[in-house]
Amino acid sequence: MPNPKRRHTRSRRDSRRASNWKLELGGLSVCPNKDCGRLKPPHSVCPHCGFYNGELIVARKEKKKKGEQPAGETGKGKT
Repeated sequence: MPNPKRRHTRSRRDSRRASNWKLELGGLSVCPNKDCGRLKPPHSVCPHCGFYNGELIVARKEKKKKGEQPAGETGKGKT
């Protein structure tokens, strides 16, 4: 089996390795939820609204606004 006579440069080696890693973006589908309608991977839960096949699968957490406290807490120490 033949062997290389001379060493390949780092540039040549790295350019050969770099050509294979690029991935194509797979097909995307539109979220069927009427309030969302964003692009999502097919056959998966929508990462934006949490719906799949018309049903809520993952409930979204709502962000708290600054200065807002959870319900039932007054902000005072324990008494």
